[in-house]
Amino acid sequence: MQVQKQTRQHQRTLSRLALVPAVVAAALLTGCFGGDDDKPKGASQAAARINDQEVTVHQINLVLERQQGLKPEQADAASRQILESLIDQEVAVQKAEEAKLDRDPKIVQMLDATRRGLLARAYYEKAAAAAVGTPSLDEVKKYFDGNPGLFSERRIYMLQEFTIQGEAAQTTDLQAKLQATDSVQGFVDVLKSSGLKFAVNQVTQPAESLPLALVGRISALKDGQALYEQGKGGMKAVLVVASRPQPLTFDQARPLIERFLTETKRGEWLKNHVKELRAAAKVEYVGKFADKPASAPASAQAPVAPAEAAAPAASAASGLDAEALNKGLSGLK
Repeated sequence: MQVQKQTRQHQRTLSRLALVPAVVAAALLTGCFGGDDDKPKGASQAAARINDQEVTVHQINLVLERQQGLKPEQADAASRQILESLIDQEVAVQKAEEAKLDRDPKIVQMLDATRRGLLARAYYEKAAAAAVGTPSLDEVKKYFDGNPGLFSERRIYMLQEFTIQGEAAQTTDLQAKLQATDSVQGFVDVLKSSGLKFAVNQVTQPAESLPLALVGRISALKDGQALYEQGKGGMKAVLVVASRPQPLTFDQARPLIERFLTETKRGEWLKNHVKELRAAAKVEYVGKFADKPASAPASAQAPVAPAEAAAPAASAASGLDAEALNKGLSGLK
């Protein structure tokens, strides 16, 4: 009887996933694998009751744990906001069940797909975590020393990206003249006097937000200097209008580098592991898929990205967090 009750509760929880916001659904997905044994004995887990159903503290905490950058003093207010969202979710789910939407074939199919996706992701992440440990101190130090533009010589840049139209001979000649300038005003004067059409876009961003391949090249530039790229029908120039130093110490950078190196290694391991699983499995294409299989399996790329949630690791004064650094280090284009 108890098993049947738990099974019905499990199915009921799953049935909510197709009808709720993603952030809450993600939390409930994790909760699906928890049972009554997760609850402290003798402690009430109810945070609210809606008709005959409870919203529990456990559900709130699952969502709360995924709030990046949340400060301790913000936790109480965030918990109350999450509770209100879960109440809104519950009243909608109850109506959906009254309308028997949980028996709709499409909804059932979505729930099965969600379960399969969760199980596959859980396996890959657990296997990768077991196979790939944290990087050594020497590895972290080597990366820190090898990328001064991201850490010890980190700067905040004001950049202007110029897209210049012209024939190859025109833009090549213009590039030589622009490279001879040593100031922003000189750069602009030469560009305007060329008579070529151009468009400009300006951004201010830290080094870690730049594509990884460009960090070293841009960090070597002084204010007023630019990078150039010739292309079909014109060229692009990225001008360093102004910059200010905002370095990171090794202690500030260490947790960020550890995370980046760990996720990079796990991603590489996953690619190889999925290939091994595919090679060991008996895969037979049938029907229309037997005629022309995909040129490359999906496993050619990492099947599951490493966990993306991480708390800010640098000091507030640095203005750098793990998410921003990970985007930059991943070669964000």
